[in-house]
Amino acid sequence: MGDYLLKAEKLFGVIGHPIGHSMSPAIHNDQFQHQGLPYFYHAFDVDSLDLKHAIEGMKRLGVSGFNVTVPHKVEVMQYLDDIEDDAQTIGAVNTVVSQDGRLIGYNTDGKGYLTSLLQTVGEKLHDNRVLVIGAGGAARAVITALNNYGVKQLAVTNRTPSKAETIKDRVNPTMRIMEMNEAKDKLDQFDVIINTTSVGMPPQQDNVPLEVTALKDNALLSDLIYNPLETKWLQQGKSYGAQTLNGIGMFVGQGAVAFELWTGIWPDTERMTEVVLDQLRRK
Repeated sequence: MGDYLLKAEKLFGVIGHPIGHSMSPAIHNDQFQHQGLPYFYHAFDVDSLDLKHAIEGMKRLGVSGFNVTVPHKVEVMQYLDDIEDDAQTIGAVNTVVSQDGRLIGYNTDGKGYLTSLLQTVGEKLHDNRVLVIGAGGAARAVITALNNYGVKQLAVTNRTPSKAETIKDRVNPTMRIMEMNEAKDKLDQFDVIINTTSVGMPPQQDNVPLEVTALKDNALLSDLIYNPLETKWLQQGKSYGAQTLNGIGMFVGQGAVAFELWTGIWPDTERMTEVVLDQLRRK
């Protein structure tokens, strides 16, 4: 990889804090080599206090593009030259493209998730009733993508209903907001149920975001978490006959959309998935 870096004609990266756990360098550097592109992707650990200077540094270094991860997805917006419409609606940026010295912010999370969901559900998603659990940044991205795509019904449940109301006001005033207990009792009304919260990740791996004792036949439970590959929530769903979808598809999908924004090439997503799985096996 050292010789490859020395030959690189363009530099890409990811900023966040902490950043050592990120699998983005592995999937993008592998894909650059696979596509025969003389590019290199590097992880930059950037503290929140240093974010403004880091963005200025990206410009001066001539970095061609970079991803943004926690905790910078919202704050970074004030230091960019322009923000794409979906990212404005979502209120967060996870991908930046350098165009003629100007930094343009995008959010590829929603499109990445929608790509993975369509691979599982297909075009019948238009006729589905969808419930989203959570009202954070990931939820906003997923809800915006589903709203733009068009589903039969879109509902949101969250422990703090006011946060869900904020998304409703921002994305779609006809969206249904449900209390957690109401959502639990009426799960059988939904074809797709999506967990966008961190419940299910360590140290909450023994918890579930919403009990799933009353599911519609052939319902799909989708979790944005990919480590562990199968959360307790997905295991519960399987025991009640549900289809399940973990978060690898979204992670790969958002990376693929970013890769295309930077290079104009749609990457080999099957290969990217294998790289992620290989990284997870090593952890």
